[in-house]
Amino acid sequence: MSNTIGLIGGMSWESTATYYREINELIRRRHGGLVSADILMHSVNFKTIVDFQKAGRWDLATERLSAIGRKLAEAGAGCILICTNTMHLVADEVARRISVPLINIVDVTGAAMAAAGARRPLLLATRYTMEQGFYLKRLKEKSNLAALTPGEADRGVLHGVIFDELCQGIVKPESRKRFVEIIARGRDAGADSVILGCTEIGLLIGADDTDLPIFDSTKIHAEAAANFADGRLAIAA
Repeated sequence: MSNTIGLIGGMSWESTATYYREINELIRRRHGGLVSADILMHSVNFKTIVDFQKAGRWDLATERLSAIGRKLAEAGAGCILICTNTMHLVADEVARRISVPLINIVDVTGAAMAAAGARRPLLLATRYTMEQGFYLKRLKEKSNLAALTPGEADRGVLHGVIFDELCQGIVKPESRKRFVEIIARGRDAGADSVILGCTEIGLLIGADDTDLPIFDSTKIHAEAAANFADGRLAIAA
């Protein structure tokens, strides 16, 4: 099997840039010199995907991402990553429609958290990810994590900041403060850790912003891709 990484990106391109940097920095640290990862990437028009989300047309999103995944596989990708948490709502169906393994962001993030001893994480993400149930269910089934989500008002704040600011390259100190306050409320509700369950949130907050352990799904997913390229990650097609 090819060790070329296939990225379905552009959702948003700000976080896809993080994937590209993180994967190649890991490969360079491991191998040195001029070594970098063999990557194929298709970056979508994010507005098209957002329109599907708003309309509830997850079937159209599935068709679009599956078609891209197949093209990447035909071009030589040995694995596929959907570079966004929200679109993992359709990841299982996409995985069934492509000929190479799909590295699921929920699975690798959950595995990293469970290995670190987390049990009751607070999930920070878009409304789709926090409210549709697919993410919490998979965390429980695959990694035995009983994740919490913020209250209704806080979920609205998170969703708004992600789409109206972070996905448009806007990082505001006042939004960072609001996120930190949401994390504090989660800690008071019993959270023992935090999942940055949207690939843009790492642009705003990190480990220095709270005393709870932070698990950045973007970096964890990117590391899984690097591990695949290095033959360290065995996944079934």
